[in-house]
Amino acid sequence: MNDGGDCYGQEWTRYQRKYLECTGYTTALTGIMNYQIAYLIMKKTWSNFIFQQGLSRNKAIWVGIASQLIIAVILSYDTGSVTALDFTRLLAQDWFVDMSHPYLLLWVYNDV
Repeated sequence: MNDGGDCYGQEWTRYQRKYLECTGYTTALTGIMNYQIAYLIMKKTWSNFIFQQGLSRNKAIWVGIASQLIIAVILSYDTGSVTALDFTRLLAQDWFVDMSHPYLLLWVYNDV
């Protein structure tokens, strides 16, 4: 069963199915990372609006956000982790697929 059809009648090769599965794993990792960054910003600005809080002065938050982004990029694009963890290299637009949801929902929940 190397090739198979789906409910829409499209034919998928084994490679295409495996690539889609690996893309899903990597996108799930970036989605969790995006949510954690949004949650960190929400917790920091719980009582004040994000621009009134002064996030630019807090270096620990920026180090935490940068380290999370660097770890996600290393896990997504390093050859060893691509093979070991079944990750795949994401296109630029794939990094922004799930970025709007956590930020928008947490901003509405927190500030509006």
